[in-house]
Parts: sequence; structure tokens; C-alpha cells
Amino acid sequence: MTRAKALWVLAWAMGVVDVAIGLFHVLGGNTAIPGAADAGPTIDSMGRFFGAIFVGYGLAWIWAARQTPIPAAAVRMLTGVFLLGALGRVLSIAVEGWPHGFQVGLMVLELALSPLYFWLADADEKAARAEPGRA
Repeated sequence: MTRAKALWVLAWAMGVVDVAIGLFHVLGGNTAIPGAADAGPTIDSMGRFFGAIFVGYGLAWIWAARQTPIPAAAVRMLTGVFLLGALGRVLSIAVEGWPHGFQVGLMVLELALSPLYFWLADADEKAARAEPGRA
């Protein structure tokens, strides 16, 4: 698989998964957060709001994946947001301690995928320049 194809697949996957996760949080509220089912109305409200924001984030990935070529600047910006979220989780561990194991797994995934997305960010633009008439 070429780097450009890998970027396309991963950008689409990120978008679809993020939209699904976001909708799950909007609809599920506290029950969508492992270990937070009884967190109360304030956390429920915040979780549903952030779920809607996550839907928008996923739609931004889908938008990027639908461009020809996929814009490197958009991939880098979206990946930066993704990495910032992972670093927020690291900060939370430093300040508050270890969260539910599912959240730790997500953090590991976020920290592992961010460098891959940064590495692939310009793959489609480079492929388009190398193939006249593609873009």
C-alpha cells in the first residue's frame, strides 16, 4: 500500500470512528464514559457537548479525506488536535492519577497514531505532484 493510500484509509477511518464515538457520547451521556455512569448532570452535560464537538472533528477528517489531494496542512492541524488530546490525558495522569484502563488504552493509541499521521500528512500531495494529471 502506498503512503498516499494509507493516508486516505486512515483519514477516512479516523473520521468515521470519531463521528460514531461523538454520537455515542451525545446520545449516551455519562454511560458512554467508562467509570463515570454516576458522575452527575454537570459531567453529563459536558460529555454530551464534547461528543458533539467530536462529531465535528470527525467530519473535518472526512472532509480532508474527500479532497484531492488530501491537504497536508489539514492533516497536520487535525493530528495536532489529536496529539493535544493525548497530552491532555498524560497531564491528567500527572495531576489526578490513573483513569479507567479503557482511557489509558485510548491514550496509548493516540500517542502511537499521532506520529504516523504526521509522517503521512503530505503523502497524497507528493503523489499528486509525481503523477501529472492526477490532481
